Amino acid sequence: MAHALLAKGFDVVTFDFLYTHAGRRAPDRNDVLEATWRAVAEAVRAKKGTNGPLLVGGKSMGGRIATQVAAQNGFGAIAGLVLLGYPLHPPGKPAKLRTAHLPKVREPMLFVQGSRDGFGTPDELRPIVESLPDARLFAIEGGDHSLVPLKGSKTLDDVILRVAEEIDRFVSYISASRQSERGNELPADTRSRSPERAR
Repeated sequence: MAHALLAKGFDVVTFDFLYTHAGRRAPDRNDVLEATWRAVAEAVRAKKGTNGPLLVGGKSMGGRIATQVAAQNGFGAIAGLVLLGYPLHPPGKPAKLRTAHLPKVREPMLFVQGSRDGFGTPDELRPIVESLPDARLFAIEGGDHSLVPLKGSKTLDDVILRVAEEIDRFVSYISASRQSERGNELPADTRSRSPERAR
């Protein structure tokens, strides 16, 4: 995904959580995961020399932790969030939703969800997305939790290109919305907003 976004002109930064980097299977505590996300955002801003808004997000837990930090306004200024395979609930436990914090996220959100995702299908996610003030859902027919399609249908590369195009449209939407709110023009190239993706 990072390569597809780079090809579209985005400035992309990826990272691993500390437990992954250390070769452990069990995730870090929630507060450690959130602190890691905050540190990455601060490091990106320091390296770029800007306090401008970033586009943040991630795959599965990386996206969920990003929304938790955003709900606490822990990133500072961000433009929006991209959530790939949002873990709506643990597999087989649809009543255990991970959504209580989402209404507190003030920025636009793009949820990209496979129709075979055991952590929550687009049909399960749709009512929640529709209840949020500024969120959209992009469903991948046949995609699993990693957006991998069924054999004999489209390839994963095809899916990645489609998702990259949707992210590009999402950024254009954010840019137009911000321009409308401010009543003046933004720079023509909004792709300097750095999409963050946790693996």
